[in-house]
Amino acid sequence: MTTSNFAPAERHDLGSHGRELILDARNVAVDFKVEGGVVQAVKDVSFQLHKGETIALVGESGSGKSVTARTLMKLLTKRATIGKNTRITLSGKNVVTMNDRDMRKLRGNDIAMIFQEPMSSLNPVYTIGQQICEIIHLHNRVSAKEAMVRAEKLLEEVKIPEPAARLKQYPHQLSGGQRQRVMIAMALANRPDVLIADEPTTALDVTVQAQILNLIKELKDKYGMAVILITHDLTVVRQFSDYVYVMQNGAVQEHNETEALFANPQHAYTKHLLASEPKGTALPLEEGVHETVLEGKEVKVTYTLKRGGMFNPDFFELKAVDNLDIKLMRHETLGIVGESGSGKTTFGQALIRLIGNQGGQIFFDGEPIHDKDRKAMRPLRSRMQIVFQDPFASLNPRMSIGQIIEEGLIVNGLGANRNERLERVRQALRDAGMPDTILNRFPHEFSGGQRQRIAIARAIALEPEFILLDEPTSALDLSVQAQIIDLLRKLQNEKGLSYLFISHDLKVVRALCHRVMVMQHGKIVEQGPVSEVLTNPQTEYTARLVRAAFEIAA
Repeated sequence: MTTSNFAPAERHDLGSHGRELILDARNVAVDFKVEGGVVQAVKDVSFQLHKGETIALVGESGSGKSVTARTLMKLLTKRATIGKNTRITLSGKNVVTMNDRDMRKLRGNDIAMIFQEPMSSLNPVYTIGQQICEIIHLHNRVSAKEAMVRAEKLLEEVKIPEPAARLKQYPHQLSGGQRQRVMIAMALANRPDVLIADEPTTALDVTVQAQILNLIKELKDKYGMAVILITHDLTVVRQFSDYVYVMQNGAVQEHNETEALFANPQHAYTKHLLASEPKGTALPLEEGVHETVLEGKEVKVTYTLKRGGMFNPDFFELKAVDNLDIKLMRHETLGIVGESGSGKTTFGQALIRLIGNQGGQIFFDGEPIHDKDRKAMRPLRSRMQIVFQDPFASLNPRMSIGQIIEEGLIVNGLGANRNERLERVRQALRDAGMPDTILNRFPHEFSGGQRQRIAIARAIALEPEFILLDEPTSALDLSVQAQIIDLLRKLQNEKGLSYLFISHDLKVVRALCHRVMVMQHGKIVEQGPVSEVLTNPQTEYTARLVRAAFEIAA
């Protein structure tokens, strides 16, 4: 059977439910001019959207989802070329042949878009109120006062607390979830017929993610909008979309009504995506006596922050980590979960002395380390390693892969000579599931998942006993996430590693961890075996996290 059998140009349910067709895209193709040739980013993609419904475009990074959405609004770079046979009809208007002036009228009025990263979409030098008013003024002749009244109503509608005060604030003064709500308010300012949500919740906590998605659904139902949801989170797709298009390498491989697609996927790639949800559980620990690798007793980390203005400053103490105890056994994976700002990363970094603690005792392999300075910690550094959330930020772009991994061996005096060190580098790459022939290449030449494997290779090259994993899968696609989880399990079994796994993704925690600690406002509110805490949470906070992660109905 060929791919085209699973992805005909027209929907399977077209015209069967009496809804008005608002968007019809046929044979969408986009090429980009790059050095040394042309890249076909989108190839012959067709889809339809009815009023009042949500369709989802799903697929891994690089599948062409966002480029397809940007083509609808003609927001492509100058290096992009739209194919000759492309036809996009929105409310009866042919978008492809429109000039720039007509497109500006269309954007925001008929079709609007929420981008993935609100901080880069909002202008840091203008207040929230100014930015919303600008959009209102573009399409309406209203006074500045009336525009500000409308802006306040919009913020109220997207459930931002104290909307009048927020209008005077700047983007950096809001949390990630609040910034995303502002983006939604701006997109809805002129009541568009079609809203494109491009990965609107990728960088957000599970509870905030649930709130944002439920908000989009509420507003869609209230105004009869049509929504195009771009995501790689299948839980979100199943809960919020009516129809799904699966994209891979710039082409639609399969499309169907949501329940039909999940119940009976046809294309091999769709089956692979659905099978990539984090599965399984951590292998049980061996019976008998367990050695403690890392222990913290009443660990405390505080920051002195300032309130008030220059002339009447008011200093107060923020307890980021509030007298916490922790015990990690050899060969065990302990998860620390909680929302952003709960103190997870601060606690993890304090335990391995990357930041100082203001109280408590920390022991590594029975040896006290809470009173050691940087120099005294150095002999222990090769035995404890960290893998960060964003591998692109933690890998030096000016160094080759070989140099990046070898650097740790040189600093810690491991390997008798260069040949021996290079052999350890190659072995670490092989262990991390990467070819050992990439030593002379640079980080920018690899995908997100490959960069994360290189970061893991750098950590395991030193043959540590313990690795702190700080959100190592949050920025990755589902199928890459599944590969990294399998890799971490394999390395743990082969090398007897102990992991402290910091995450807000409870699906990954369920698949990888033996025990879990739930943090909120610097305190541990609940802890225990993963199977117990995630199936029978004892606190309302944990129950809310679990609902948001597994049902998106918080």
